[in-house]
Amino acid sequence: MARNVTDFHGILLFRRDYAERDFLIKFLTAEFGKKMFLVRGAKKKGFKMVADILPFTVGSYVGDIADDGLSYIRTARETRQFQNISADIFKNAYATYIMSLVDQAFPDSQPLPDWYHRVQRALTLIDDGVNAAIVTNIVEIQLMPAFGVAPQLQGCAICGRTDLPFDYSESYGGLLCQQHWQMDPRRLHLAQRTIYYLRQFSVLDLDRVHSINVKPQTEHALRQLMDEIYDSQIGVHPKSKRFLDQMQSWAARMTMSPKDDVPDNHKPE
Repeated sequence: MARNVTDFHGILLFRRDYAERDFLIKFLTAEFGKKMFLVRGAKKKGFKMVADILPFTVGSYVGDIADDGLSYIRTARETRQFQNISADIFKNAYATYIMSLVDQAFPDSQPLPDWYHRVQRALTLIDDGVNAAIVTNIVEIQLMPAFGVAPQLQGCAICGRTDLPFDYSESYGGLLCQQHWQMDPRRLHLAQRTIYYLRQFSVLDLDRVHSINVKPQTEHALRQLMDEIYDSQIGVHPKSKRFLDQMQSWAARMTMSPKDDVPDNHKPE
């Protein structure tokens, strides 16, 4: 098995116990894509890299990189942890879900420099307090082609028009303009504001995002839309998503007020 001792930049996707004293750690690396590393003696008292292999850590390392199979970390050069994500259960849940999706979307050892940067930027935004649910939606939308689902989100899937109201059609693989709504009676009947964000998020550069303000109704609609697409068309159900759903349900119950129980049909979207 070929090995190469080299520097690499990595985002820790997850770590698992291995044997009595070791960890298995999976990194998304900028140079080599996803790689699994064996860290020997990581549970021993006095282990020097304890802070460098905590969950939600990003940084530069030196390792023995294997073409296939396990790689090994020799040392850490410069690392930092996303402290706010680590300390907040909701930010933690969204960040874990993002990393789970990326792990499932791509095979190991496939270089992913663009996605390394996107994931790092997404985690930075969440850590900085930007709406974690919306950052997650952006990642979900932009990851769809990696799962083999590339809906038409800029124009009508039938005629290509971009100047009419849209709705989403799973049957036609993307947006339908108002002239073709009758072609799919089972279209999702989405509000135009939801469609607007869906289109914008599909091409949004996360580097240009510094704050996101979305109405709660639209945020909820986007969550439902992503769940529908991922359930019916992609079929990916990470364990972290189930935990995230539980967290969202718990938060909704904690914040619900009596007036929330009565829908206001007169409020604009």
